[in-house]
Amino acid sequence: MFGSSAVTVRHPAVAGRFYPGDPAELRSLIASYGSANAKPSPAIGCVAPHAGYLYSGGVAGAVYSDLEVPGRCIVLCPNHTGKGPALSIMSRGGWKTPLGVASIDADLADGLRDAFPALSEDREAHRSEHGIEVQLPFLQVRRPDFAFVPIALGSSDFEVLEALGTAIGQLLPVQAGPILIIASSDMNHYESDAITRLKDHKAIDQILALDARGLFEVVMREKISMCGFGPTVVMLTAARHLGATGADLVRYATSGDASGDRETVVGYAGIVVR
Repeated sequence: MFGSSAVTVRHPAVAGRFYPGDPAELRSLIASYGSANAKPSPAIGCVAPHAGYLYSGGVAGAVYSDLEVPGRCIVLCPNHTGKGPALSIMSRGGWKTPLGVASIDADLADGLRDAFPALSEDREAHRSEHGIEVQLPFLQVRRPDFAFVPIALGSSDFEVLEALGTAIGQLLPVQAGPILIIASSDMNHYESDAITRLKDHKAIDQILALDARGLFEVVMREKISMCGFGPTVVMLTAARHLGATGADLVRYATSGDASGDRETVVGYAGIVVR
């Protein structure tokens, strides 16, 4: 999965399954998700889904069409595999997709580790994790020269998540240029379409209110199986420190919209925070 050269390269784990492995086909598919009427503008953060593009690509595409992708990004995802430490960062190298290698921003990664020493340098948590990988082709199409920092979160401790968000929010103002914070997350899993939409909009309301604590509490109280609530709590906390004033739901869908199966679905929300 990782290259053996002096520069560590993480090779794709889900190309050809979650999204096309052919570069031309991948570019064409991403272009099809864009909107001719989109007027992208700067953003502090966003929530974008990470399922197979067949199901969630339209929602992710709406997010990336709505915002200007800066040259530097932090991409946070849940740790679906359970491998590696609970707070796993990669600070060097790059991630390969069919569209090329996206470079890790080593300076930003070093700054994050200094600001929040609980982050552990780790490859294992990222080896088979799809939550960040599926975001990268969208970013590569919109901003080919971007660099990023990948962080996989296996913690559901609100205080830990809030502390990481605070550290990010305090670090970014002293960095050069704008930095986008991406929370990779799907919404409720494997309930009916009707129940999923009801649960998801309870969580979405808290995100739109920029209320990290409110999101955490409603996810726990309502048993909303939003896999990336941790990354979203971190992003919202950082965004508040960075002066965010509002958020927009740019698109919502469930897997049932693509499959026709309304009995067991996954929800997808695309949200931009400014």
